[in-house]
Amino acid sequence: VQLQASGGGVVQTGDSLRLSCVASGRAFRWYTVAWFRQAPGKERNFVAAIAGSGTTYYGDAVKGRFAVSRDNAGRNAYLQMNSLKPEDTAAYYCAVDPKDRGRQHRSFYDYWGQGTQVTVSS
Repeated sequence: VQLQASGGGVVQTGDSLRLSCVASGRAFRWYTVAWFRQAPGKERNFVAAIAGSGTTYYGDAVKGRFAVSRDNAGRNAYLQMNSLKPEDTAAYYCAVDPKDRGRQHRSFYDYWGQGTQVTVSS
């Protein structure tokens, strides 16, 4: 599975962005697809995930503001980010767990896309 993340940009506090993750090669319809983020000098942290069943998971910092989804073909996943805050500034990565474990630690994910930068100005 090759992943390509896109959709980042520079926005203001309160704005919205939609990130996309496109899969080439094997589709990820029955896998867990997750989004992580990493700010400079910090660890890569869990943001959100959607399991093969469609069950969604969110980190505490984004609950109620972000929404993860994907298409039925299993080629595209999305992260809708609303009410953005300066602390959301980071590089965002999509990742896939082909064992569909629905976990929140990066060690469970075998495939990663490159990061897309999100910068939220105050």
